Amino acid sequence: MTVSRPAQRAARWLAIPALASALALGGCSSTPKEDPNSQQAVDKLYEDAKDDISSGNFERATKTLERVEGRAAGTLLAQQATLELAYVHYRTGERTEALAVLDRFMKLHPSSPAYDYALYLRGIINFNDNLGFLGSLSRQELSERDQQASRDSYQSFKQLADQFPGSKYAPDARERMNYIVNALAEYEVHVARYYYRRGAYVAAANRAQQATQEFQRSPAVEEALYILAMSYDKLGLVQLRDDSERVLKQNFPDSRFVSEGLREREKAWWQFW
Repeated sequence: MTVSRPAQRAARWLAIPALASALALGGCSSTPKEDPNSQQAVDKLYEDAKDDISSGNFERATKTLERVEGRAAGTLLAQQATLELAYVHYRTGERTEALAVLDRFMKLHPSSPAYDYALYLRGIINFNDNLGFLGSLSRQELSERDQQASRDSYQSFKQLADQFPGSKYAPDARERMNYIVNALAEYEVHVARYYYRRGAYVAAANRAQQATQEFQRSPAVEEALYILAMSYDKLGLVQLRDDSERVLKQNFPDSRFVSEGLREREKAWWQFW
């Protein structure tokens, strides 16, 4: 099953939910300006932080949001500031810091109305999609990278879809889950292909079998079955080879691997251009 590249739609979902929309920003004019903990002063700090985010001044926004967190502790505005802080860390490439902020938020606010967004943002931060400059130079595929981040991302999206099926973030989370599953399956096949080409047929068979068992509905299973059959053939395991070939032909009767054999593909399954 082919899924569209979900990263192209990330921006439309990442707007921070307005938890504090019900709060009247801009307190009573009689509030003393010199009181840094007044509602008016805290609201002004938050608005300043939002302006800094909009203008790209993330360093100043981070410091201001931390001040809002402290001064508005125990309020929805403080929760809002925490989510904004995680988002700013994400935007500046500080993945570890962003995840730490989200973990703290979810621990302290398990019943927050924005808990679904926190899960979604955690999934996005771990979403292993952008190969970056070095990746594009080396023609490195998504499936060739360390997949732990992708697995963590999948768990966040799954928790979101299971706990908040009606969330506005759930449909996109489910699509990203499908994308990740295909990437993880492709990763296992990539490793199996690597071992096969180097004559490590036992290792190749093990990784190919893992792909067929764990990702049965992924397109990558087709190649996994072929590598499995060829590995068994090299090991002289005739019965297992025949069984694998039979499953391959039953599930993929028009498989190109049967006629073309194992070869390096010019494009990965997820590249459409």
